[in-house]
Amino acid sequence: MWSELRGLKDEIDFGTPPRDGSPVTLDIDDVTVTVPAGSSVMLAAAKAGRAIPKLCATDMLEPFGSCRVCLVEIEGRGGFPASCTTPVVEGMKVKTQTETLQRLRKGVLELYLSDFPESEMVEGWSEFHETLKAEGVASHPYGKGGANHFDAPVDASNPYFLFDPAKCIVCSRCVRACAEVQGTFAITIAGRSFESKVVASQDQPFFESECVSCGACVQACPSHALVEKSLFEGEYKHAEPAEA
Repeated sequence: MWSELRGLKDEIDFGTPPRDGSPVTLDIDDVTVTVPAGSSVMLAAAKAGRAIPKLCATDMLEPFGSCRVCLVEIEGRGGFPASCTTPVVEGMKVKTQTETLQRLRKGVLELYLSDFPESEMVEGWSEFHETLKAEGVASHPYGKGGANHFDAPVDASNPYFLFDPAKCIVCSRCVRACAEVQGTFAITIAGRSFESKVVASQDQPFFESECVSCGACVQACPSHALVEKSLFEGEYKHAEPAEA
C-alpha cells in the first residue's frame, strides 16, 4: 500500500518522495526526462535510468543531504550540490558520472570505512556494501589503529532487532523513519562530531525506551547497524576490526 500511495515501484528506490507539480524537463547525462516540479535531481536521475549513489536518502523519507555521496555537477553552477536536496529546474543539465565526482565519492566512502570494521566488509549485503561495490571502494588509505567505535556494545534488548553501533554510519535515516513514518520520535542523534551516536529515548536500551518495535528504523538503515535478529542463526557476533 505504501508504494501504491507514493506511485513508486518496490524494486526501485528513487531517493526522495514524489511530488505533484507541473512538468519540468531537464537533461541527466544527456538523457531527457520530465518530472513534476519540486522533484529532486536524484529522483529525476532515477527516472532517467541514471541512478545516483546515496546513503542518507531513500524515497520513504524527506531529503536530508548529510552523506555527501550523491554529489552531481550542474551546468552553470559552481560546486557539487547534493542531488537529493537540489530541486529540478526547467532546462537544467546534470552530470552524474565524471572523474571529479568519482574521486569525491571515493573519498567520502573511504572516510566512512575508516570507522567501519573490515571484518564486516566481507560478504556484506547491506545498501552500504552495495554502494561501496558500485563505486569500486574496498579499503581506505588511513591505516589502522585510529579512533573508532568498534568497542561500542551491541544493544540486543529488543526481541525483534538489534543495534550494532560499530556498523552505524550516523546517516540519521533511522531517526527520520521513527519520526516521519511512525511518528514515535523514539530515536535521536546524541553528541557531536566523532561523538555522534544513535540513541533511543534518553540513551536507554531500545526495549526500555519509547520504541514501539514497528521496524521502520530497521527498514531504513542502510548499513545493517539496525537489523532483524531472525537473519542470524544462533547468537549475533559483534563486529570486530581486522588484525593489524
